[in-house]
Amino acid sequence: MAAVFGSRVRRTAVTTAVAAAAVAALAASQAPGVTNDQARDDRAGAADSTPSPDGDSATGDSPYYTDLPPLKSPVPPSSKPGGGVAIGDKEAGLPATVLDAYKKAEAAVRESRPGCNLPWQLLAAIGKVESGQARGGRVDADGTTLTPILGPVLDGNGFAKITDTDKGAFDGDTTHDRAVGPMQFIPSTWANWQQDGNGDGEKNPNNIYDAALGAAHYLCAGGRDLADKDDLRAAILSYNRSTEYLNTVLSWLEYYRKGTHEVPDGSGVLPDDRSDENRPSPGTSNPPLRPTPPPSTTPPKQLPKPQVPGKTPGGDKPGTHPGTPKPPDKPGKPGKPDNPKPPNPPKPSPSEQVSRLKNAGAAELTATAGDAFAGRVAVKAENRTGLGVPKVKVRFTISGDTDTRFEGGARSVTVTTTGTGTATAPVIEAGERTGEFTVRARVVDRSLTAVEVPATVTARKADKLARTSDKALVCEAGKEFADQVEVKATYKGESAAGVAATATMVKSAQDGTAADKGPYFKGADDKPVRTLKGLKTDEDGKLLLPKMYADDTAGTYLLRIVTNGGATLTLELKVASPTAPASPTAPAASASPTA
Repeated sequence: MAAVFGSRVRRTAVTTAVAAAAVAALAASQAPGVTNDQARDDRAGAADSTPSPDGDSATGDSPYYTDLPPLKSPVPPSSKPGGGVAIGDKEAGLPATVLDAYKKAEAAVRESRPGCNLPWQLLAAIGKVESGQARGGRVDADGTTLTPILGPVLDGNGFAKITDTDKGAFDGDTTHDRAVGPMQFIPSTWANWQQDGNGDGEKNPNNIYDAALGAAHYLCAGGRDLADKDDLRAAILSYNRSTEYLNTVLSWLEYYRKGTHEVPDGSGVLPDDRSDENRPSPGTSNPPLRPTPPPSTTPPKQLPKPQVPGKTPGGDKPGTHPGTPKPPDKPGKPGKPDNPKPPNPPKPSPSEQVSRLKNAGAAELTATAGDAFAGRVAVKAENRTGLGVPKVKVRFTISGDTDTRFEGGARSVTVTTTGTGTATAPVIEAGERTGEFTVRARVVDRSLTAVEVPATVTARKADKLARTSDKALVCEAGKEFADQVEVKATYKGESAAGVAATATMVKSAQDGTAADKGPYFKGADDKPVRTLKGLKTDEDGKLLLPKMYADDTAGTYLLRIVTNGGATLTLELKVASPTAPASPTAPAASASPTA
C-alpha cells in the first residue's frame, strides 16, 4: 500500500509540473485579451450559444481522464527501414480515423466560422481527456464507435443531477442523462449542437466525425476567437467547469501542437486515470479503459549493503575492480583565461518588430442593410524602415451600436499578416440596424495606434415601383373599393425586399400633403386614416395595402406611394356618385265604359 501511495505522490508531482509548464507555454504563445474599448461578442445572448439545462457545460461536468502528456516533447516520427508505419512518441500517435475527423472539423469551421481560429489539436486534446481518442480509435470505417461510450449516470450521486431529456434515445437511460460518445456530450447539449460530419444524413454522438464537428461548433459559440487566450480558456471551461480539466486539456493541446503522427485505428494509447477514481460509483458506467493489474506477490528484492569508503565489493583494492573510476588527472599549467563571447541578443518576436500599423484597404465602408460590404478592411504592419513584417497577429473588431458582423457571425477576428506584412479582414455583412460604426485593427499584445475605418449601414431602398394589376380602382361613394392595391418595388432591376414605404391620399399631383376628404384607410379605431407610415416590402419586394373606403364625396382622387430611395408611384382613384333608387311605376288608368 505504501508503494502505491508513493507512486501516487510522484505521479501527482510530475503531472502538476507538466500542467504548469504546458499552461505557461501555451499562455506565452497565445494572443492576449483585447483592450477594453473593443466590444466583445454577444456571448450571453448569442443565438447559437443556448446553454444546456445543467448550466453551460457540454458534458454535465462528467468525469474525465486526468493522464498528462510526457514531460519531453514528442519525438518526430521516422520511417522503418524499407518502409512501414511511421514510428514516434507513443502518446503523440492519433488513430487514423479520429485524426481525420478532427482535421475535417477544423476545415469545416474555418469556412463557416472564419473568426473562430479553431485548431484541430484542441479537439484532439478534448478527445484525449474525454474518451482516450474514442478508446484508442475503436471505430468502424464510417467513424462510429464499435461500442457506445457512456459516462456515469448523472443522478446527483457524486455528479450533477440531470433528469432524462432524450427519453433514452442517445444514452439508453429514461430516468437520468449520461454523457455520450467520444466527445461526451450530454443529450440536451447534443440536441442543440448536433452535426452531420461525415455526410451520411445522420447526427450520431457516437460517430467521431459528427461529434468532432459538433464540438467544434460548440467551442466557437458566441463568436469566440480561440486565438485569444481568454476566449480559449472560456471555451474549454464551457465544456467542463473544472480548473483541473482546463489545465489538463491545455497540456495536451500544447503537446499535440509540437507534433503528432497517425497510427492504425484501435492502436492508440489508452489513458489510465479518471477524475472520479476515488468517488463511490454512482451507477453503471464505462469500465476503465485498461484493467488494473493485480498486486504483485513477489517479495521485494534485497537492497545491496552500503559500501565502505575506500573498498569495492568483494574486498578488491581501490582502482583494481573493473568499473572503478580513475583518479582525476593532475591539473595542467594555467593557461590564458578564456574570453567567452557575449550571447547573441534574442531575436524580437514579429509583433515586437512592428513600428506602425498602416491602412492598406478601404478608407471608409458603406453598404445597404442586409448586404455584404464591397470594400475590405486591410492593414499593413511595418517596421522602422517601412518594410512589411510577416507573422504578426492583427485583431479586427467591429465597434459601435450595430448588428453588423464579419462573415460567419463574429464581431472580432484575428488574422496573421502575410509575407508582405498585410492582413485582410473577412467580408463584413451589414445587419438590419442602420447607422454608423467603426472597424478597428490593432496589433495583438502591442499598444500601437490602431487603424480605424468608419462604416455606415444605410436603409434598404428601391428605385422603381409598379402596380401588380392594371384593374381600375373605382368605388361608389360611401362604400369600400373592391380591390386592394398591391405594388412591387425593385432596385436596379432586382426585387427590393424590406424597403420602407409610405402611402398617402394626397390633395393633388402638386401638393403631396394628406387630403381631408375622399378615399381613406381605416385606423385601429375604425376612424379614417389618409397616411400610412412604417410600411415595408416583403421578401419578394411586394407591398399589399389595406382595404380602402370612400366617403360621401364623389370625384377623382390620388394615392401616392413613396419608398426609401425615392421610388414613387401615384395612382388614380375614382369615386362615383351613389346610384339613385328607381321610382315606383304608377298603375295605368283603366278605360272608361262605353255608353
